[in-house]
Amino acid sequence: MGTSPWIVSDDLWERIEPLLPCRERRFRHPGRKPLPDRQVLCGILFVLHTGIQWEYLPKELGFGSGMTCWRRLQVWNEVGVWEQLHEVLLVELNAAARLDWSRAVVDSSHVRAIKGGGRTGPSRVDRGRTGSKHHLISDGHGAPLAVILTGGNRNDVTQLMPLIDAIPPVRGRVGHPRRKPDSLFADRGYDHDIYRDQVHQRRIVPAIARRGTYRWVVERSFAWPHGFKRLRIPWERRADIHEAFRELACCLITHRQINSLR
Repeated sequence: MGTSPWIVSDDLWERIEPLLPCRERRFRHPGRKPLPDRQVLCGILFVLHTGIQWEYLPKELGFGSGMTCWRRLQVWNEVGVWEQLHEVLLVELNAAARLDWSRAVVDSSHVRAIKGGGRTGPSRVDRGRTGSKHHLISDGHGAPLAVILTGGNRNDVTQLMPLIDAIPPVRGRVGHPRRKPDSLFADRGYDHDIYRDQVHQRRIVPAIARRGTYRWVVERSFAWPHGFKRLRIPWERRADIHEAFRELACCLITHRQINSLR
């Protein structure tokens, strides 16, 4: 039998634990001993994978309450744990020559926002219902390099340059850190001369709305994050919590690719 996807492996925990903030110890009124971070993270992953609402998180599994997991996720997101972890994992892939910088792929995907909230808007593809968009840029192998969350009414092409700028500087190879691909593939939704020129100015070759094999790469990239039910059915009103789940999912996807090297 395989391990449940919400169980934090030793390999993953070794990378996450050094990034977590230390909690201050209370001496006068210590109260109940806080639940270990690793158990709380398992609860967060349970919510991410199953899509369950926080208040229904099964306490008998040892994750603590949904509120405990929610608060810990909020704090970790505020201090940038998931962004740091994603960069660490990208460096490992780059050091193993497993990031394909010869091309990058951009696209977006719509998710309906059940409770509304921040970073939402009337969707152009879902009869005007309130929703959000995940804008993704991945390398040629489908590894997520950066993801942006916007309202469902935002035009895809407006996020093209912000996506490129969101790629972190990735070390792991000789020379300067890498933070841009050689070429950029996109569908016709990004076919605007002004943005082509901006991509050219970054010394990136735009390959927009041309036939090729890039479609399956980006579809595969979106199939992975949308395999996490909480990203398909977001219950949060707060955009930062949804973004935290999104960043965590990207980390898990990148970590899987590292494991595939073994």
